[in-house]
Amino acid sequence: MDPECANFAKDRKKDSWRTTLLLAYQSLGVVYGDLSISPLYVYKSTFAEDITHSETNEEVYGVLSFVFWTLTLIPLFKYVFIVLRADDNGEGGTFALYSSICRHTNVCLLPNRQVADEELSTYKLEYPKETERSSRIKTWLEKHKNLHTALLVVVMLGTCMVIGDGVLTPAISVFSAVSGLELSMSRNHHEYAVIPITCFILVCLFALQHYGTHRVGFLFAPVILAWLICISALGIYNILHWNPRIYQAMSPYYMFRFLKKTKKSGWMSLGGILLCMTGSEAMFADLGHFSYTAIQIAFTSIVYPALILAYMGQAAYLSRHHKIHSSYQIGFYVSVPESVRWPVLLVAILASVVGSQAIITGTFSIINQSQSLSCFPRVKVVHTSNKIHGQIYIPEINWLLMILCIAVTVGFRNTKHISNASGLAVITVMLVTTCLTSLVIILCWHKPPILALCFLLFFGSIEALYFSASLIKFLDGAWLPILLALILVTVMFTWHYATIKKYEYDIQNKVTLDWLLALGDKLGIVRVPGIGLVYTDIISGVPANFSRFVTNLPAFHKILVFVCVKWVPVPYVPPPERFLVGRVGPPNHRSYRCIVRYGYRDVHQDVDSFESELFDSLSDFIRLEGSNKSSQQEQPEDDSNLTVIGSFKRPSIVEIESDEDSIKPVQQEVKKKKVRFFIEKNNSYEMDKLVRDELEELYEAKESGMAFILGHSHVQTKPGSSVFKRLAIDCGYNFLRRNCRGPDVALEVPPASLLEVGMVYVL
Repeated sequence: MDPECANFAKDRKKDSWRTTLLLAYQSLGVVYGDLSISPLYVYKSTFAEDITHSETNEEVYGVLSFVFWTLTLIPLFKYVFIVLRADDNGEGGTFALYSSICRHTNVCLLPNRQVADEELSTYKLEYPKETERSSRIKTWLEKHKNLHTALLVVVMLGTCMVIGDGVLTPAISVFSAVSGLELSMSRNHHEYAVIPITCFILVCLFALQHYGTHRVGFLFAPVILAWLICISALGIYNILHWNPRIYQAMSPYYMFRFLKKTKKSGWMSLGGILLCMTGSEAMFADLGHFSYTAIQIAFTSIVYPALILAYMGQAAYLSRHHKIHSSYQIGFYVSVPESVRWPVLLVAILASVVGSQAIITGTFSIINQSQSLSCFPRVKVVHTSNKIHGQIYIPEINWLLMILCIAVTVGFRNTKHISNASGLAVITVMLVTTCLTSLVIILCWHKPPILALCFLLFFGSIEALYFSASLIKFLDGAWLPILLALILVTVMFTWHYATIKKYEYDIQNKVTLDWLLALGDKLGIVRVPGIGLVYTDIISGVPANFSRFVTNLPAFHKILVFVCVKWVPVPYVPPPERFLVGRVGPPNHRSYRCIVRYGYRDVHQDVDSFESELFDSLSDFIRLEGSNKSSQQEQPEDDSNLTVIGSFKRPSIVEIESDEDSIKPVQQEVKKKKVRFFIEKNNSYEMDKLVRDELEELYEAKESGMAFILGHSHVQTKPGSSVFKRLAIDCGYNFLRRNCRGPDVALEVPPASLLEVGMVYVL
């Protein structure tokens, strides 16, 4: 689930205690669904084959000690007290860390970067003064271009592991919950019942995704709260009934005794123990939907104590039952009293579904962010709620996840292999977060590098230990997330590489402004009624696809707008700052440039809303320019000026120099006029006749309709290109381009108004 549960999260600093407590309660169903169901499979995965349960209880005590300190150091200290503070304007996750680094250091590989983007209100952040050492590291990173690519690959790796977790978490969660049937059936029967029931629940779960979670989201928090109360009560009962002194096992001393006795087997069993922190990343990833205080309160007061009690209760039961492994695998349900086993089974299945729902929708969200940053092929994004921002559904990804989840369940048929795969995915994401947070501490917070190094070494060494234990089980299931990550990183990097190369080709082949101004009646060019929107990736000049269009069809619209939809490395762009509007050529040419800026978590507007806002922005720009002419010297009209058009009183003027990336913001005090869709004859203010004529033409053109002109590209490599480049472009990129959504779908262009211009890119 990916809701902005209420408008409360919009202004976190002004949250009242009542609002904060409500957000903390709501976060249980969204943030902690995955983490709270980990007691279902941690002990079962840990004792699968690597270690045995002896009468000395050293193994049980050691595992409990490891679980306690792992939950304390990683989710509590690392995430709650440190990583959650590394937010990006209130947003969290891998891309939030990368976005913060890119804004403070010139390491971003995204095209269309402008200095004007730094004037966005969400772009500016106040941090402590930059130190000399952090400045050196910043200079070193900016100097070596290979480090920019390496940083992007690390971010992609973390993203791919999150997607892999979206495959594995539903499988292991639902499978572990349903496996409680094994205590009520014979071994021969439950083997043929658990797999079909698990697959049926998974099919139902994915089949209901297109309805959105807002219809049943109100049930998520109560289900997880009921589950946490349930495992807490069971934990207290088992502690008091079986071993009240089990708390002694939380001493770090038992970890050393555990490793000393079990040696290599104990080290390998850490791959199961690390599953106790599965879902910790969700605390950071879902930060934007709640608040730091709400997530902190929910974890420290409810989730953390409930999990510790649950693990202590299981350990207390196992410490008095040393031979249960002879008939049943060690698992959660063996410690549940038989009288309440069926109700607990029902609540566990519901909790596993909620936890799976959270990671599925989180996967949709991170793929949408990857797509926004040109790191993933275009897919159809459906917004399932008109009221709750951020709830999305991606059909292709949904069915692919369902197929992979069922394949994992049927193929592995036990929690051992699934847990090995899930553990590697989880710990890889945490390692990536640790590395990126270390850079944020230096580059964004401007703290001494020694502090970032201590953070990296302390938490990185713990996670590296778990990572090595997971990686050693490569043949026992850990190969799956590695294979998925390899495929996904290849896809993402290929798409990103080709996108950048296409942008460079557009820059090299753009047409000069003089060529556009030379088009006229003498050349047989006809201006037809209506507004023509020419989509392009470049922010200045005339794109090559328009010259191809005019060459083959010597006509274009009376109102011509070159539209560049670009993504800025910020989570949100405020609507008043979204449109940059400027003029291309003199006023009588009726050509304009509009740059539309979105953040990586912004929702793309539907075509009707976009048309309306674009028309408003053009009208606003014409009025603003007309009101300025009386107080300004006459300047040559070209596309050197872009104006931020919004609903505030003092729009800023942005002057573009000849260089593609150099844009200087200049503030001017101009009184904002109200935009109308028609021109009144009796205006309350004096309007220049030329401005009135231009507005009338704009309105007439709008009445005639809009046409969307897009480039339909075919990409091929130059003769003599390397084998790697030919494989990436000719095979990989063209295959993805033919089998993914077109730009018209991504931009929600109506087919009836679409004009596609064929373009051949030779890269």
